[in-house]
Amino acid sequence: MSAAAVEHPERPASKSRAMTLTEAADMFEDRMPGYRVEIIGGQLLVTPPPDGPHGDVLTDLMVPFLAAGLHGKQSRLIQGIGLSLPEGPEDYAIPDLSLVDSDYGEHRAENGCYDPACFRLVLEVTSNNYKQDLRTKVATYAKAMIPVYVIVDRKHKRLHVLTDLTEEAYATHRVHAPGEVVSLPDLIGATVSLDVGQILEVGDPAPS
Repeated sequence: MSAAAVEHPERPASKSRAMTLTEAADMFEDRMPGYRVEIIGGQLLVTPPPDGPHGDVLTDLMVPFLAAGLHGKQSRLIQGIGLSLPEGPEDYAIPDLSLVDSDYGEHRAENGCYDPACFRLVLEVTSNNYKQDLRTKVATYAKAMIPVYVIVDRKHKRLHVLTDLTEEAYATHRVHAPGEVVSLPDLIGATVSLDVGQILEVGDPAPS
C-alpha cells in the first residue's frame, strides 16, 4: 500500500463544524497504529508502516553521523521528529531521520513539532510512497529552508543529495549510483561520507 492523500473528513451533519486537519490526523493516528500521518500542502498523508529493510538501512545510516560526533553537545540525530512546515497553519512532516541543533527543545512549535530553523538535515528512505519523497517533499523541505535533504531511493537504486537553497528551491540536486562514496556538505557540522552501494544493498526490499 502506498501513501495516500486522504479527503478531509467531516463530522456528522448534527455537528456544528467540520473536523480540522489536525483533528483528522489525530483520529487516523488513533485508529491506525504504526502508520505515519502528515499534513503537507493542506493534504492529509497516511503512510503504512515500513518494511524491515527500511528500518535496517535507517539504522545503518545513523552510524557515520554518530561516528562524526553529530549526536552530542552541538547537534542531535533523531528519528521521526515532527517538523513544522510554513505552507499552512496545520502543516507538518515527519522525516525518517533528522539532524537538529542540540537546543531543539527551545524551538517547539504546534502539535508537538519543532521549528524548521533548528534542522540541519532531513533524510527520507523511500517505501511505496517514493513519489512523495522525490517530488512533494523536495519542494516542501526547500520552502521550510532545510539546508540539506537526502533521499535513499530504494526503487530506482539511487541516493539523492539536495543542497544550496535559493528562494523555496534547492539549486543543487545530485543523484548518486552504487559505487560512489558521497561526502555531505560540511555545513551540517562535520564530515560525513555515505557508501551508496552499501546503503542500497542493506535497504533492498527484495534482495536476490
